[in-house]
Amino acid sequence: MVNPVPDMSVSLQQSTRRALIGRSAHLLSGAAAISGFWSGLPAATTVPRKPGTRSAGRAKSVIMIFNCGAPGHTDLWDMKPLAAPEIRGEFQPIDTAVPGIQISELLPDLAQRMQQLSIIRSVHHRHGGHNSGMHWSTVGKPYRIDSTLINPGPADLPSLGTLVGWLARRDGFSASVPPYVITPAPHCDSTKYLTPGQFGGCLGNQFDPFVLNTDPGAKDFKVPGLRLNEAISPERLDGRTALLSSLEKSGTQIHSDLTAAIEEQRLRALNMISNGEASEAFDLSREPTEVRDRYGRHSWGQSHLLARRLIESGTRFVTTVNGPSITWDTHKDNFNQMRNRLVPPMQQAFTALLDDLTERGLLDETLVIWMGDFGRTPRINKDAGRDHWPQCYSMVLAGGGIRGGQVVGSSDKIGGEPFERPVTPADVHATVFAALGYQADQITYHHSDGRPAPVCDGTPIRELL
Repeated sequence: MVNPVPDMSVSLQQSTRRALIGRSAHLLSGAAAISGFWSGLPAATTVPRKPGTRSAGRAKSVIMIFNCGAPGHTDLWDMKPLAAPEIRGEFQPIDTAVPGIQISELLPDLAQRMQQLSIIRSVHHRHGGHNSGMHWSTVGKPYRIDSTLINPGPADLPSLGTLVGWLARRDGFSASVPPYVITPAPHCDSTKYLTPGQFGGCLGNQFDPFVLNTDPGAKDFKVPGLRLNEAISPERLDGRTALLSSLEKSGTQIHSDLTAAIEEQRLRALNMISNGEASEAFDLSREPTEVRDRYGRHSWGQSHLLARRLIESGTRFVTTVNGPSITWDTHKDNFNQMRNRLVPPMQQAFTALLDDLTERGLLDETLVIWMGDFGRTPRINKDAGRDHWPQCYSMVLAGGGIRGGQVVGSSDKIGGEPFERPVTPADVHATVFAALGYQADQITYHHSDGRPAPVCDGTPIRELL
C-alpha cells in the first residue's frame, strides 16, 4: 500500500513549482488509491446554482440497492397466480400488511413491512443487454447501442448517483466522506465489461464515485489509506504542508485547471487522512456484533450496513451492488436459485436496513430504492429459467418522504407489458430528485461537446410524493 503522505524531501535545487505540485499530488494519492475504480478525490465544481432549483425536500440521502443481472418481477413483486403454470412459476403470492397487496412467498419479512414500501409494477425500457440495461435503469436514458460488451468512457452521460454527488458538490458538500459511494464493486457484466454512466463521464473524472472494490463481508475487511501513516505524526505532516506552501509561493505562479484540480485533491486528501472521520465511517468493527449479524455476515448484508454508516456520516448517495457481476441472471434453474441462493440474503439485508433506519430516525430522510437491469421473461424457458425482459419490470421505493403502502401502475395478465400507468426509469429518477428537493428539469449539465442537458427529463411520480 502506498503511504498516504510519504517523505517529500526532494532536492530543492532541482525542484520547480510545477514539479513539486505534480510530485505532491502523486505522493498524496495514497488516499485516492483506495479503489482502482476511483480515479481521484472529488473536487469542487464551479457550476452556478440557479435560484429556485432546490426546495426543502424530505430526503437528504439515497441508498440504491441494485440487483445486477435482473431479478424476476413475476417471482417477487408482481405475482400472476391466475396465469398458466409456464407463466406463474413455482412461487405463491402471500398477503402483506397492507390489505389488497400481495407479493411473493419468498418475501415474508418484507410483506410485513409493506406499509413502508411502494411498488412500481409498470417500469419499462427497451435494452436487453445487461450493461446497456443497467445504463438505462441508472442513467435514465438509452445507451447508444444495446449490448453487454461495452465499457465506460469520458463522454458518458452521468448516472443518478453521479448527478446526486455532482449536485452535492454544487451545493457546498463538505463532509469528510465521498458524496457518492459504490459497494462492494461497480455495476458490471464480469470485471471486463463495466457499465457506462456510473463514473464521472462528461462531468469529469473528479466526479467518479468512490468504489470500494473490496468485500465488506470479509473477516479482514479494511479500507486502506484513510488514516495518516503511523510513522508520521500530525506535527510532521503540518511541517511538510507548510514547507510545500512556502515553496509554492516562492516559485512562478501557474494558473490552470490542472493545477487547481491538483490543489483541491491535495487539500481533500489531507483533510480525509488527518481527521479520521472517513476511516471511522468505513470501519464496520465499530458496530455491535448483534447489528452485524442482523444484516447478515455476507457481502450484501455488510454493504447495506456500510451504506447506513456512510449516510450517517454525510454521504449523499450509496449504491449497494448485490452481485458480484450479474449474479441475478437466472437463465437456468431460476426457482431454486431464487429460493436458496439469491432472495434470502437480499431480504435479510433489505429488512435490516429498513428497520435500522427506522429505529435511528433516519428513514424519513433516507430514500431507499430497490432495482435491477430489467425484468425476466413471463414464460419459463426449457432450462427452468427466465430470460431478459426490459418491456416490463418492478422497482420498489421506501423512505425519504415517499408514500408507502401502495402499488403504482400494473402489468398485463402475464407481466409482459405495462397495463396501467407506464413508468420509465427517468420518471423514477425525477421522483428521487423531487424527494431530494431538486427541480431536475431546471438544472442542466453539459455533454462532452458542450451541449446542455437537463439533469433528468422524466416526470416525478406524484402518487409517491
